[in-house]
Amino acid sequence: MRIPFSNMADASWPECAKCLKGVILDLCGVLYDSGEGDGVAIPGSAAAVKKLKESDLQLRFCTNETQATREKFVAKLQRLGFDISVSEVFPPAPAAIAVLKERGLRPHLLVHNGLLNEFVGVDQTNPNCVIIGDAAENFSYKNLNEAFTVLIGLEKPVLFSLGQGRYYKETDGLKLDVGVYTKALEYACDLKAEVIGKPSPTFFQSVLNDMGLQPNEVLMIGDDLVNDVGGAQHCGMKGVQVRTGKYRPSDEKHPTVKADGTVDNLAQAVDMILSQRRR
Repeated sequence: MRIPFSNMADASWPECAKCLKGVILDLCGVLYDSGEGDGVAIPGSAAAVKKLKESDLQLRFCTNETQATREKFVAKLQRLGFDISVSEVFPPAPAAIAVLKERGLRPHLLVHNGLLNEFVGVDQTNPNCVIIGDAAENFSYKNLNEAFTVLIGLEKPVLFSLGQGRYYKETDGLKLDVGVYTKALEYACDLKAEVIGKPSPTFFQSVLNDMGLQPNEVLMIGDDLVNDVGGAQHCGMKGVQVRTGKYRPSDEKHPTVKADGTVDNLAQAVDMILSQRRR
């Protein structure tokens, strides 16, 4: 079913669609809302992904999801009705493991239990860095203090944050994200975390490299104005925000980040892109 364009949607941004070669989509808040069980698909999003896959545009999915391994996360999306494969999804954990190996680091993990299998085979003895992800209920005083103790005991403490979001949306409301707890450790240890995930330019560039495309050939669609849209724009891409997920009306008056376009949902964005490309 075709989604009617909202009167509020920015009608000028789709002009860039004529020269696009690829699209990158955020997942949580764009395709689905997380929550109990597998969460809930956002109406029209599965059909929108199908339309993009049937077009001549390359498609990738860029997420800061750190509550499950990539394989389990993709399996959940498939159960929700999305045609997505593991190779198309770029989460922070595999990128973090590559950094650990490159720099010879051994992590203390403050992450969700569902993510631990990603780090099987990674040396975690006598840790010389800390990795923090969206640990949800594992963000206890005890666990945060253990991470603090590791960092404060290092001569040159290294903290990796798998994303830096402030909050995200589940079916029963907004939830605190990893960035809040990262800031606590930064303050306590007087250091700056290295972000692996959005909005890191290195993270976005890894997706572009996989697509074999230049930033000006790719559009990012997300619900997070700063980390999705702003991060993509910083790399030279266009960024469009959807009014689903963590979107807040105040985003459209943000003092430093302005989306190239704002649409009601992914289905509307895809219809606008494909309509422009048919002209």
